[in-house]
Formats: sequence, structure tokens, C-alpha cells
Amino acid sequence: MSNNTRHLTGMHIALRRLALPALLAFAGLCASSGVGAAGERPVAQGVIAAPATAAPVVAVAASATSTAATTSDVPAAPPAPVITNGLVRVPDGRLLAPDIARIVTRGELVVAMLKVDTPPFFFFDDSGQWTGLEVGLAQSLAKELGVKLRFNRDAGTFNAVVDLLASGQADLAISKLSRTLARTQTIAFSDSYLTLNHSLILNRVKFAQLSHGRPLPEVIRNFNGSIGVIAKSSFADYARTNFPHAKVQEFPTWNDVLAALHKGEIVSAYRDEFEVKRVLKADPTVSLVLRTVTLKDLEDTLGIGVAVTDPTLLAYVNQFLAQRTEKLDIQKVLQALER
Repeated sequence: MSNNTRHLTGMHIALRRLALPALLAFAGLCASSGVGAAGERPVAQGVIAAPATAAPVVAVAASATSTAATTSDVPAAPPAPVITNGLVRVPDGRLLAPDIARIVTRGELVVAMLKVDTPPFFFFDDSGQWTGLEVGLAQSLAKELGVKLRFNRDAGTFNAVVDLLASGQADLAISKLSRTLARTQTIAFSDSYLTLNHSLILNRVKFAQLSHGRPLPEVIRNFNGSIGVIAKSSFADYARTNFPHAKVQEFPTWNDVLAALHKGEIVSAYRDEFEVKRVLKADPTVSLVLRTVTLKDLEDTLGIGVAVTDPTLLAYVNQFLAQRTEKLDIQKVLQALER
């Protein structure tokens, strides 16, 4: 054999030696691919997923199930409101401020009102009809807005009425609410629709023991006896502010205050002039044991409560009150009580 022939034969042998491992590796790869195609997931190849065709089937099935549940169980979301220059276009085509649009779109004005009937402001009459000065006020507002009216009477105290409004459970609060500094930290108030003076009812015997013959104005201005008020009411705050030396006692209801006054457990009862005069009108004979004092320099102004987030609604309520031809005063309230 020539040198050239021996050289070529050596090269062929070397090439076969190099090619054999490569061929074996290639064969192993092909075998591995064949196992994957059969749907078996090799342990060593954790990054290799199940067959590509399986995933879309599962995704589509889940999507179909989700869509069916959404369609049958959950109502479709209303279309997003169209806002133009901060105004909302309501279904009838009008552009309204957001706080007004909320009420108009809902079709209902919700008014918070105390659960305890308070004639002549809000009460059920002898025929079972829900009526009163403030009921009429709320009805007129709802009519002007072109919506239905619903009262939320969950509140057991006047401050709880404020809380209903502040927590978003009502659009307005109309409930013989006094406009106080404490409440205006939480809600906004309309202009006053009724102004009443403050008044005291005194137990004659207890007051005589307290005064020791001093003039009435002097005793009242430096009053250091006991004063009964309704718990969590505006007059509970007024009493502590206007009579800092007095002992303020809170009672669940006005009737409880009056009962304590008759028994001599407290020297005086404190509320607005209407409620005080109402006591005498209901029973003139009580003047034998009780006497009243009206404080002309102290006023209790009643307003409609509005959420602090509803500035346009507040302006609307103020304009509504300004346009009303019938203005309330103490005489009209007392006359309404007699009807």
C-alpha cells in the first residue's frame, strides 16, 4: 500500500471515530422528540410544556364558562357617564353637575330624618298620613328635581342624622337640625329656613332655692344649677357653651327631661322656644309649677344638611329656599301644631 493510500485510510478512520458520537447524540435527540410528541413529559426536560394544542382549548373553555356566568348572574355595567366641562350628561340629554346628576340618574332623592316623630315638623297624623312642615319641604325639593322621595329614618338621635348624611346614606338631612360648629366640621348646612330663640323651663321651687332672691337675669347669666338636655343634641353643646358653670345632665328624650324637671331632679330644661312654648300649650296648668325664660340674644338656626362633597347641590338647596314664598317663623310653627 502506498503512502498516499495509507494516509487516506487513516483519515477515514478518524472521521468515523468523530462522527459516531455525533450520530449517537443525534439519534438520542430524535428519540426524545418522539416521546414529547406522544404527550409524555420527560422529567429531565421540565421546561417543555404539554402539547401546544392543549393550552388554547383549556383557555377557551374557561373563557366560555366565565362569559356564561357573567351574562346570566351579573347585570351589565352601565355605560360610563359622558363628562363635558365637569358636567355629566344624563339619559334625558341634559348636562348636570355630578352631585345633581347622581340624584337624577338614580331617580330618587334620599333624605335623612330622625326616627322619633316631631310634630309639626315630621309625624304621622291621625289618618296615618306621613306629613309635617319638613316633610313638605322635602317633597317640594324632590318635585323640583323631578325625582321620587325616600326617607331614611334609621337615626335615633339628631347627631345620628348627621352621621347618616356624612356616611353617604342620604343626599340631604332635613330633621329640625340646628346649625352648630361641631356639625359643620362634618357636613355643610344650607341657609337657615327657621330661626328660633333659646329658652329655659324652670322648676319654680328649685329655682327659688337657687336664686336666693337675686334678680332673674343675674341668676340666668351666671347659672350654676342643673340643666337637662336631650343627649347628643345641639342643646347639649349649647348648654356647655352658654352655661359653663352649670351641671349639664343628658337624657334619652325630651319627655325624660320634662319628667326629671317635674320631679325636681333638675332645676331647668333647655331647648328652643318652640318646644318650650309647646309644653305650656299642651297643658297650661304646668305654669303653676314651671316658668319659662326666652333668651332673646341666643338663636337656634335650622338648616338643611348637605354632604361636603356636593357643592352644587348645596347651592341648589339655597336657591330653592330663597325662592320659597312661604317663610317659616315661630308663629307659623305654633299654628301648624294646632292644626
